Amino acid sequence: MVIPLAMADARDRVTIMSLPAETDVAPWEKLKELSESGKSDALESFVDSLGSREAIRAIFRLDARERDVVLRALSPAEAADLIEEMPDEHAADLIERLPAAEAAAIVTELRSDDRADVLGDMDEESAAAILEALEPERAEEARRLVSYADDVAGGLMVTEYLSFEEGTTVQGAIENLAKFTVLADEAAAQQAYVVSSLGVLLGEVALGDLFVAKRPALLISIMKRVPSVFGDSALEELQELFEEHELRGIPVVDEDSRLIGVVSNDGLAGAIAERADLDQLKSRGIVGGDEIRSMPFRLRAGRRLSWLSLNIALNVIAASVIALHEETLSAVIVLAVFLPIVSDMSGCSGNQAVGVSLRELALGIVRPYDFFRVWFKEATVGVVNGLALGLLLGGGAWLWKGNPYLGLVVGGALWLNTIVAVSIGGTVPLALKRFGIDPAAASGPILTTVTDMLGFLLVLSLAATLMPLLVTA
Repeated sequence: MVIPLAMADARDRVTIMSLPAETDVAPWEKLKELSESGKSDALESFVDSLGSREAIRAIFRLDARERDVVLRALSPAEAADLIEEMPDEHAADLIERLPAAEAAAIVTELRSDDRADVLGDMDEESAAAILEALEPERAEEARRLVSYADDVAGGLMVTEYLSFEEGTTVQGAIENLAKFTVLADEAAAQQAYVVSSLGVLLGEVALGDLFVAKRPALLISIMKRVPSVFGDSALEELQELFEEHELRGIPVVDEDSRLIGVVSNDGLAGAIAERADLDQLKSRGIVGGDEIRSMPFRLRAGRRLSWLSLNIALNVIAASVIALHEETLSAVIVLAVFLPIVSDMSGCSGNQAVGVSLRELALGIVRPYDFFRVWFKEATVGVVNGLALGLLLGGGAWLWKGNPYLGLVVGGALWLNTIVAVSIGGTVPLALKRFGIDPAAASGPILTTVTDMLGFLLVLSLAATLMPLLVTA
C-alpha cells in the first residue's frame, strides 16, 4: 500500500521557453493591459509564451499595485509557477500584499519547500493569516517546515515523495505507482522509501528495481539501507553524504527515526549556489544579500547606507596613519602618488583570497579548523605575487624619478602588504565563521581597513627610515 505522507497535487510544470513574437508593445505593458482587461486565458497564454525568466523580468518592471493585479488575474497554479522561480523574499513580498484567501490559494500550489521558504520570509501577521486560510493538514506541515532554517536539511527537504509500508509486495507497489504521476522533482520519482507501520525509515528501493524483481516479493527483501539525517543537519554534512554515497536524495527523519522529508541532490546544489551568490553580494556591501531595484527606495537606501557608514569610520581610522606621518609625506610629496596604489593592489589580492575562502566555505571544502592550512597556502601565493607586483611598482617608481630608494620603499611596502592581505583574506572568513559572524558581510570591511592602514604605514615608515636617501638622491 502506498503511503503518501503529503503528496503534492499532480501538476505539469513544463515552461514554454519560446520568446514572444516581436511587437511594439513592451512585455510589461502587455501584462498590464491583459491583467486589467480581465482576460485571464489570454494573460496566461502570454505569460507562457514569455517563459518564466522573461515573465518575471516583466512583472518587476510594473509598480506594486500593477503586480498585484497581474497575480490576481492569473490562476493560482500559474501564479505559483512564477513564484517558484523568484527569490524567496521577493516572492513573499508579492504574495503577502494579496488578501489572505487569494494568497493561500497560490501558496497551496507551491512545492512544500518553496511554500515554507516563502512563508518564512513574510512578516508574522501576514504568514499567520495565510496559514489560517490553508487546509489544516497543509498548514500544520508548513508550520513545521518554517521552523527550520533555510540552510539545514529541514529547510531544504520536500514532503512530496513515495513511501511504502514494509509489508507491501512488489506487485502492490507497481499497481499503486500509477496513482502518482508527478512528484516534487525528477529525483523523487526514482526511488521509494520503505517504512514501518509507525513511519520509521527502514530503507530505500529504486523504482527501476521493482520491474525486475519477483512480483510476490516483499519490498523489505529488496530494499537497501540508506543514510539519513535529522532536520537540523547542515549543508556541509548533506554534501558529504551525497558525495560519499552517490545519492539522488537523502531522507530526513525526526528524533524517533520517522521519515519526514527528503532532500534532493538538485535542492542541495541550489542551496549551495544561492549561499555563494548571497555571500558575493554581501561582500560588496549589499547587506540584505538579495536586493533588486523594484524593492522600496527607503529599504534599498537604508541597507546600503548601513554598510557605507561603517566603511566611513574604518576609512577614517586608516587615514589617521597618514596624519601621523604628515612630515614624511610633506618632505617626499611623490609618496602621495603611491599610497593608493599600494593599498588598492594589496586589497585586490586580499579580495581574491576572500572570494576563494567564501566559496570553499559555501561548498563545505574548508572548515574553521583549517585556519593554518589555508593561511600557509595563501601566504606562499602572497610571497610570490607580492614580490612580482613589488618589482613592477618599484621598478616603475625608479624609472620615473631616477631614485632606486623610492622604488625600494614602494615596492617593498607592496610586497609585504600583499602577503598580509592574502593571509587576512584567506583566514578571516574562517575565523568569523568560527565565532558565528557572517563572513561574507564582515570580511570585506576588515580586509579593507587592515590593508589600507598597513599599506600607508609601511610606505611612510620605510620612507621615514630612508628619508636622507630619498631627499638627497
